[in-house]
Amino acid sequence: MSSEILIKQGLDLPMEGAPGDSIREVRPQSTISVFPSEYSKLKFKLQVSEGDTVSRGGALAIRKDLPDFALRSPVAGIIKSIVLGERRSLQEIVIEPNGSEDSERFDVYTVEGLLGLSRDEVLNGLIRSGLLALIRQRPFNRIADPSLKPKSIFVNGMKSAPFRPDPAVLVRGKEAELQAGLNALTRLSDGPVHLNLAKDQAPGPLTSAKNVQSNYFEGPHPAGNTSTHIHHLDPILPGDTVWTLRISDVLRIGEFLLNGVYPQEQITMLAGSGVKEEMRGYVRSISGTPLSEIFDGALEEGEQRIIRGDALSGEAVTLESGLFLYDQGFVVLNEDRERELLGWYAPTTEIYSAHKVVPSNWIKDKLFKFTTSSRGSHRALVLTGIYDKYVPLNIMVDPLSRACIAKDAEEAIALGILETEPEDFALCTFVCPSKTDFGAMVAETLEQIEQEGF
Repeated sequence: MSSEILIKQGLDLPMEGAPGDSIREVRPQSTISVFPSEYSKLKFKLQVSEGDTVSRGGALAIRKDLPDFALRSPVAGIIKSIVLGERRSLQEIVIEPNGSEDSERFDVYTVEGLLGLSRDEVLNGLIRSGLLALIRQRPFNRIADPSLKPKSIFVNGMKSAPFRPDPAVLVRGKEAELQAGLNALTRLSDGPVHLNLAKDQAPGPLTSAKNVQSNYFEGPHPAGNTSTHIHHLDPILPGDTVWTLRISDVLRIGEFLLNGVYPQEQITMLAGSGVKEEMRGYVRSISGTPLSEIFDGALEEGEQRIIRGDALSGEAVTLESGLFLYDQGFVVLNEDRERELLGWYAPTTEIYSAHKVVPSNWIKDKLFKFTTSSRGSHRALVLTGIYDKYVPLNIMVDPLSRACIAKDAEEAIALGILETEPEDFALCTFVCPSKTDFGAMVAETLEQIEQEGF
């Protein structure tokens, strides 16, 4: 049975730089990289050495705590270099493609045949391929533990943050992969698979998906956040386990199960005012492609900040990085280091404020060129109750903030922190007069709770 849920708390930022729906091809010109460092808290044991030849889908490294889980090569080629970090932690494996079609083969299934598989059969395929990493586990947003059975699975098929990829663009021409991935997920949980969509989602593969519970959300950001969906459909209590995925993750799993080869392609979004207008859109490339090649000729003049993820909760990266397994998109904003006369009190129509302290806020349907400037420095946090209207969860932000600052993990759990993620408080950071990073504060407390147990 589907649900329709109206979200009233939140804020849509009128940000310039939305992407179009065109997709262009970018193929790696020299090398690609696999980044074990993106798998938080996991330790790997190398299975290759510099100079070795690997096939597409060949094992590069295995998890020390789960040896059947392997990091796989997205291309056939030669191991050019292995980069180690502190304490010889595995950071990056650089591969030079050799043009070979040699591929590691896995079991192949039909869309309907997946419904007849056992939980162990589906899990074993995902573990061996390393694609189990696409399934995240709440609380703490870690890679799913195959020994735990979730009470429900949530698939995020929405976009509300500025900017996230349009699921309709991602599923274009991949109807079979979508349904195959969803069918596989139904084997992993005794509870429902929730497919969460925007209420204005156009009819298509997403709205006609089978064997799942389709739910429709309406309202401002963060209506599209997974925590919002979980809170309103199946809240997390101490001891509960919930698994989450994005539409792009479901498509990769479906492609793997239908074809029996490791999926190498990713569709990535480029958006933001720092990207040339004609280049704002989507890029089809191979996992691990250098960002310098993906952004070749795409950036505006001047110093730009490339943000991995959305503009509110993403992290800054450089062109020296590569395309991570989890990457869906990048937002580019102008690096603004200037201090303006009168600041927020300037009578301008070019600055946006959620607090309506500038005249531009009274202009309807105007888009603003956001930059990286926070327009003020960090100062003591004053809790005034303004944050609750930006968090559509049954959580009181002020008391939770005090518990996080005091490192009172027990109080934070009682106030509902286990069903949240740092991205859920990104709007609080945006509107905060004290310039406090609420996301970092929540992340630190979740880390503390995970280490101490609960």
